[in-house]
Amino acid sequence: MRPVLKFTAAVFALSAALAAPAFAADQPQAQISAFDNTLITVMKNAKSLGFQGRYAELKPAVEQTLDIPTMTRIAVGPAWVGMTEAQRNAIILAFTRLTVASYAHNFDDWNGERFTLEPNVEARGQDKVVQTRLISKGGDTVTLAYRMRQTPSGAWKVIDIYYNGSISELTTRRSDFQATLASGGPSALAAHLNAQAEKLSR
Repeated sequence: MRPVLKFTAAVFALSAALAAPAFAADQPQAQISAFDNTLITVMKNAKSLGFQGRYAELKPAVEQTLDIPTMTRIAVGPAWVGMTEAQRNAIILAFTRLTVASYAHNFDDWNGERFTLEPNVEARGQDKVVQTRLISKGGDTVTLAYRMRQTPSGAWKVIDIYYNGSISELTTRRSDFQATLASGGPSALAAHLNAQAEKLSR
């Protein structure tokens, strides 16, 4: 199945790519442009790489682009405060694994898809929103809006992704996270996320 269709069918799946230097003046755009470039490269080599190869190629790009610890904390919600450091780290590690596995699973072929980066960056308080479009060879389009926040180190990283302008990844994840926490606690959530990642790798 083409990645465009997979994005439409699966919210979390979680560019002819634009070169990052063109956006050197705006780090959030440069960050997303570089990520798009990596996705296209992986798609073009998807079959020879296989799942494990795609996972290995995408993991550093995902960790550099997405602020997964912050995304995890937001998705977990108030229960985060009562967790131990070890429990938090286990959930972050599992969510990282699931996020990378989702990209490796969904970006498993290339059929002429390309990314285009929108020139304008929207400011939302302390955050910035960068939009990119994934366009299939036939013209089908999925719009991805990356909400980004500056880390203490100065880097801009993604804290949420909106699909087609309205579907928030974290909002979608939150109900699943909280239901699992309510029934089994932090260890159950980590196990649940790891199980989902394992399923995607088959």
